[in-house]
Amino acid sequence: MFNDASSEFDVLVASDAIGMGLNLNISRIIFSTMKKFDGTEMRDLTVPEIKQIAGRAGRYGSKFPVGKVTCLDADDLPLLHSALKSPSPILERAGLFPTFDLMFMYSRLHPKKSLYQILEHFLENAKLSAKYFIADGEEMLKAAAIIDEMPLSLNDKYLFCISPVDMDDDISTQGLTQFAQNYAKRGNVRLKEIFRPGSLQVPKTANALKELESIHKVLDLYVWLSFRLEDSFPDREVAASQKALCSMLIEEFLERLGWQKPTIRNLPSRMKLSRLPSHTDSTPVLSKDTKQYL
Repeated sequence: MFNDASSEFDVLVASDAIGMGLNLNISRIIFSTMKKFDGTEMRDLTVPEIKQIAGRAGRYGSKFPVGKVTCLDADDLPLLHSALKSPSPILERAGLFPTFDLMFMYSRLHPKKSLYQILEHFLENAKLSAKYFIADGEEMLKAAAIIDEMPLSLNDKYLFCISPVDMDDDISTQGLTQFAQNYAKRGNVRLKEIFRPGSLQVPKTANALKELESIHKVLDLYVWLSFRLEDSFPDREVAASQKALCSMLIEEFLERLGWQKPTIRNLPSRMKLSRLPSHTDSTPVLSKDTKQYL
């Protein structure tokens, strides 16, 4: 609706995801802040990040061929000016990722090898020039070690292995395992089998925050899979709304920095998920096999 010139929506409030190349007719970008929490620390935006976001202002062939960029806080303007004047860093190497077609052809040369063995052999023997490297190969191997023993086709195994899962996070890894196991057994994965929507609270401690972030990752994984296996992962709307709720609670914790007593968030009715009546109490968000986050 924002792109519709006849609509009344003239302002779009967005995260830094606005810089991902969306085809929006934007006249002016206003940075509310020039800092970002990257999961570890609050830091200044980098030059590429600033340029990527600022570059959404102005679009060739649109009503706004020339864009404008500014900040809400005048103290942020020097960083903005400096970043826009700075040359963009030169990329010296590019990452390549093995496609499924490549893995399939490789598997025909090694029909007795599992996906893990195929990947391992491929990574060990791939010859690249100094300008390229294999991207995320180790992460894919970690996922393949879990998925390989399941009765899935090579295509399905590959899909689960390239899914956005944090293999260094126990809860995320458990989410991947349960989703893949349920998919292999029944071909249908309901979110309520691992996730129990209920009255989520703002985390009380840093550890609770970490586990809520893990829950967010599991929900993000479900949404990702639902776009690729739509019939088998039918609860995309539920997962997306609960993922948004997790984000709200995480942001509230970061704003409070843990100094106020957590309270239950009053949510609009469309986010209370009454569609899953069997799990609407205050039981843990994840099933009993997963650590409680509160």
